Amino acid sequence: MVSWVLRIVVAAALLGSAGVHYFLWTQGYSGITGTLFLLNAIAGLVLAIAVLAWRHWLPALGAAGFGAVTLGAYVLAATVGFMGNHDQFNSQPEYWGVITEAVCIVGGLALLFVKDRRRATV
Repeated sequence: MVSWVLRIVVAAALLGSAGVHYFLWTQGYSGITGTLFLLNAIAGLVLAIAVLAWRHWLPALGAAGFGAVTLGAYVLAATVGFMGNHDQFNSQPEYWGVITEAVCIVGGLALLFVKDRRRATV
């Protein structure tokens, strides 16, 4: 039960981060940055499906890695600038992005350590 609830939370966080990046992509991010925002949105969707459908450690690790890399890129953009972007942490998409990516990291790592009882009984 805990494993399933945790998977839902991680998938929701992945979809949230993907949604934020898709929204920002539609708002006019162009060039390599825009392409990366679109790829981030697609990756979040694919990982969310994998976390829900595949009870293996790889999607959990992918979710944690996705959150860490995305949050790391944002921290760079908000501090020293990253690939031509310099954000200021002052908008709703930025707030939601940081929250969802932190949940991806913590939830993905937690999934690596939570045992799935159904697998244990088979």
